[in-house]
Amino acid sequence: MHAFHLTTLSVILTVIIILDLYVWQAIRFSCRKLSDKKQETIKYIFWGITLLYIILASIVIFNPKLDIQYRNAIFGTFMSLYFSKLFVCIFLLIDDIRRFFTFMISFFRKKKTTVQVDTQILPEENTSNKISRGKFITTTGLIAGIAPLILMTRGITKNAYNYQVIPVPLKLNNLPSSFRGLKILQLSDIHSGSWSDRDAVKAGVDLINAQKADMIFFTGDLVNFKADEAYPWMDILSKIKAPMGVFSILGNHDYGDYYYAPDDPEKEQNMLNLYKVHKDMGWQLMRNEHLTINLGGQRIGLIGVENWGDKDRFPKKGDLQIATKNIPDVPVKLLLSHDPSHWEAKVKPEAPDVDIMFAGHTHGGQFGIETSWFKYSPVQHAYKQWAGMYEEGKQKIYVNRGFGFIGFPGRVGILPEITVFELV
Repeated sequence: MHAFHLTTLSVILTVIIILDLYVWQAIRFSCRKLSDKKQETIKYIFWGITLLYIILASIVIFNPKLDIQYRNAIFGTFMSLYFSKLFVCIFLLIDDIRRFFTFMISFFRKKKTTVQVDTQILPEENTSNKISRGKFITTTGLIAGIAPLILMTRGITKNAYNYQVIPVPLKLNNLPSSFRGLKILQLSDIHSGSWSDRDAVKAGVDLINAQKADMIFFTGDLVNFKADEAYPWMDILSKIKAPMGVFSILGNHDYGDYYYAPDDPEKEQNMLNLYKVHKDMGWQLMRNEHLTINLGGQRIGLIGVENWGDKDRFPKKGDLQIATKNIPDVPVKLLLSHDPSHWEAKVKPEAPDVDIMFAGHTHGGQFGIETSWFKYSPVQHAYKQWAGMYEEGKQKIYVNRGFGFIGFPGRVGILPEITVFELV
């Protein structure tokens, strides 16, 4: 636990120092014509804020009992501010690259005077009335840094609970006739430990029930670190109902690995507590097992596995062999598995008769651009299947963008999702 916290704090400190040192050079350059006293004041304000955020980051990391509203406010402000600074640094890096190539070209051309070289390398010494290219890029970068700050602030205040219902016609080969038109609703990545707005969550649950789905699938990550994060929300989440049942699985965050040490005796009890949360809410938790769904004398198979991720830092508790042992011969098999990397690594080669896998885990990155014809998020560089439907051969996977959030307490461009599938 403490090692995890120290590692996290070390990463945060490294990011803060690197970005602030780089941005400070631009601010110092922009303020160079001010009086010494004003420059000194700006310096103290800038580095004072940096020190404040180091202190606040330490409080958030080492005090897990800190009220979630304060935690979200601190971490949200931190990420918004430093993402903006990262944006500024991109402009500064462009200018530094330009300066480097200007210097190299000048060097190899063997300019006759160093004044000519200095004029190109150090645009701040340009005596012309026109703004230098370097100053323009630096100033533009500082101004442009405001844009991501605005977007991320909106992502916290407007989009964190801005649930989107996404209808998806789901064509399945060999679908029995009695299942045609069946509505399945998928939720994923609730992360109840990040929530602070009860009214917004209640509205989201009302929106779920308004879809009148026949079945509901929840594909993992009910909590962030501990089972007791779900307790304040059970009265709301237990209202999620469907005539044919609510079926759930575990995600990587549900195991307590990010809070408890492996040999901590409380870790096992935490898992028992989480199992009970699912049961008390009326959700059927599936742990490497299967069942058949019967309708009109016909049936299809539903398989639910524990988390399995192809990256070392994620649990590999999912077992398809155990989950599908003695499964009846049914024409359609649906799989619930939290991590989409499971699909290519295990499902396709080991279970080619699985028609579709329902996954989550990525949150769609919580940051990105998504239109009717284009979508991008940095998370796609880590996950080939990261948001929406993917198909290869006769098999499909759908990756839900998540109902909640973690880390950054909001969403920019990628909104929280309620997926409604209609079987055709």
